[in-house]
Amino acid sequence: MIAPNPPRPKKLCFVTIGATASFNGLISTVLSLPVLKALKEAGYTDLRLQFGREGRVVFDDFIINNPDGSEERCGLNITGFEYNRLGLGQEMRGATAYNGGVEGVVVSHAGSGSILDALRLNIPTIVVPNPSLLDNHQAELAEELASQGYVVHGKLDDLATAFAHSEKLRERHKSWPPVNSGEDRSGRGLAGVMEDEMGFVD
Repeated sequence: MIAPNPPRPKKLCFVTIGATASFNGLISTVLSLPVLKALKEAGYTDLRLQFGREGRVVFDDFIINNPDGSEERCGLNITGFEYNRLGLGQEMRGATAYNGGVEGVVVSHAGSGSILDALRLNIPTIVVPNPSLLDNHQAELAEELASQGYVVHGKLDDLATAFAHSEKLRERHKSWPPVNSGEDRSGRGLAGVMEDEMGFVD
């Protein structure tokens, strides 16, 4: 009798849109078939989304129309919630390699507070700016941090490829906080970049 294959160790992708602005575009993109297939191919077992109040409709619609075990879920355990008033630290820690799991990834809106929380845990992070916001501040922050090698700059129209980039980032990931050595192009390092952006923490 052939023994069944042992279950794969848990590998979690945690997605957060923050507490202040809705970002249904990110929720619907993460739940799209190309992204779910990319997660499966990268060895992920679990997807957990913090979708905010307005995002519940998008999440519930997916769950209702794609029940557990359906092909559209790509074998992933998919769960979600609106927000945790105690913060998202514990949720992000679920993407670390603890309790025998495999280190995963955090997908975050480009809010400074959420990015800092992920980087403090040294988890590969994909930062996705919200294009519906009136200014391009989030895009500037994502581009600057990605150019210095701290995060992957994800885009809604090509988010699936960002997971492959996050695996490369995992291999060369820098610990947080780094020494502000001035070797990057701006000379500021992560501390300097975030100092410029702290008025937008959420």
